[in-house]
Amino acid sequence: TAQNLLSRPPPPHHLQEEPRRALTTDLLIETKTMPVDLLNPTPEAEARTHKLKRLVQSPNSFFMDIKCPGCFQITTVFSHAQTVVLCSGCNVMLCQPTGGRARLTEGCSYRKKVD
Repeated sequence: TAQNLLSRPPPPHHLQEEPRRALTTDLLIETKTMPVDLLNPTPEAEARTHKLKRLVQSPNSFFMDIKCPGCFQITTVFSHAQTVVLCSGCNVMLCQPTGGRARLTEGCSYRKKVD
């Protein structure tokens, strides 16, 4: 019984997928479909690819509004800021630079800036 489950007969001939064939000058070339659609990538795949290798080039950086946890004042900050950003109201550090994106201070809330 276990061997019967493992050794199933192949599907009928009319259900098996045949490779597409294209005729060119006296040659028969088989074309196969790709497992990934290169013209319509998923948004997750687009976000993972390098900024210059996307279908339409777009930057990884953005501007954001950061709300100070102390005085609730909103400050606009670049996502890849290279200097420490302080709140102009209470002098609390809002974010500190790293190698890439700036690291937000705990307790700060932010939202991406819309044009």
